Amino acid sequence: MHLKYERFARPDSSEGLPLPSHIPIHKRIPQTFRNRSDNLYDWDKINSMYSRNLGKIIVIIPAYNEDSRIANVVMGSMTYLPVLVIDDGSTDETVQISRSSGAEVLLQAPNQGKGAALQAGFKRALDEGVEAVITLDADGQHDPNEIPKFLNTYYAKRTDLIIGMRDFSQMPLIRRLANTLGTISFSWALGQNIPDNQSGYRLISRRLMNAVLKSEESGFEFEVEMIKICVQRGFTMDWVPISTIYAGEKSHVHPLKHLLEFLRIVLQTRRDG
Repeated sequence: MHLKYERFARPDSSEGLPLPSHIPIHKRIPQTFRNRSDNLYDWDKINSMYSRNLGKIIVIIPAYNEDSRIANVVMGSMTYLPVLVIDDGSTDETVQISRSSGAEVLLQAPNQGKGAALQAGFKRALDEGVEAVITLDADGQHDPNEIPKFLNTYYAKRTDLIIGMRDFSQMPLIRRLANTLGTISFSWALGQNIPDNQSGYRLISRRLMNAVLKSEESGFEFEVEMIKICVQRGFTMDWVPISTIYAGEKSHVHPLKHLLEFLRIVLQTRRDG
């Protein structure tokens, strides 16, 4: 990725590693995800992790009309890794805010869906020789400070697909029911337990990115099919627990359409199995 880096350090040091922003590191962690005390973080560990992964792993954030929330997600993610935002035809200030927050932005217009946006990001990452990517949603439901969980699991096992597993009991009732039923039905279709098939917080390896580029799913169903492809190819999969965050954000999912498409994927997965 053609990202530009400037040298900035932790708050109490004059030395530092290259960080992709003109904003000092301690100010780039949004208040949503941090304590007011700088002692909350092991700055040596953060800088070491950033240096180790620079150029090998990036964060990809698909975004559609998220100008009120994307800055926090971008800046929080850039504490650990370079960020590529895929703007899916936004009509608000998402592009400008993403860039001013320090992210590289890839434009996709008109709006084509989350799956298409992720595929565009994967193509860019593969062209740049990236080893793996971490995907986060742009609406603030994923805490960027949990990125190290994915990195630690990846380097320990070289897993192809690591999914952030949410606690359904912490969700609003309707979403809790939808996710629980979705988990049961998709696990049945695939023939193995998949505790969370719709979480968008993931690490995806290079070979899995290559494998899913041929997918014809352009919407949210792309992430479900990704699991199916991972299992069918005999690739490795793992889970890490993540925070379950809901703050009244507006969903871009159309419930009835999403339900019908999800059922189609479930039945197709069962037939293919």
